Amino acid sequence: MTELETQDTPPQADSKPDDAAAVSALPPEELDRLTSDIVAALKTVYDPEIPSDIYELGLIYKIDINDDREVAVEMTLTAPGCPVAGEMPKWVEDAVNTVPGVSGTKVTLTFDPPWDQSRMSDEARLALNMF
Repeated sequence: MTELETQDTPPQADSKPDDAAAVSALPPEELDRLTSDIVAALKTVYDPEIPSDIYELGLIYKIDINDDREVAVEMTLTAPGCPVAGEMPKWVEDAVNTVPGVSGTKVTLTFDPPWDQSRMSDEARLALNMF
């Protein structure tokens, strides 16, 4: 399994097997392509109240890709009472499922840790004039 964690801004790709024997059966080039394409797909999803995509806002906490090309996305929202809380995970699932090679996507919402503005990329800060 490969995993992309976005704990700090800007998000960084990070391949971390669970243990030494848990090496991905997918070639590194394919993992890199899938990761890049998944991030690009996530950047097509926007919070309707904020003119920036969810990836640059720092709402994506983790992306796992297993050997069967199934993707698990852990994400948050800007606030637990977000009006699109029931819809946005489906938007994320649909976007990731458009990536060639992805066999399915599961999106999990979390509020631990809670989102704050420090998770935003410089691109999002610029778009929102928050410098």
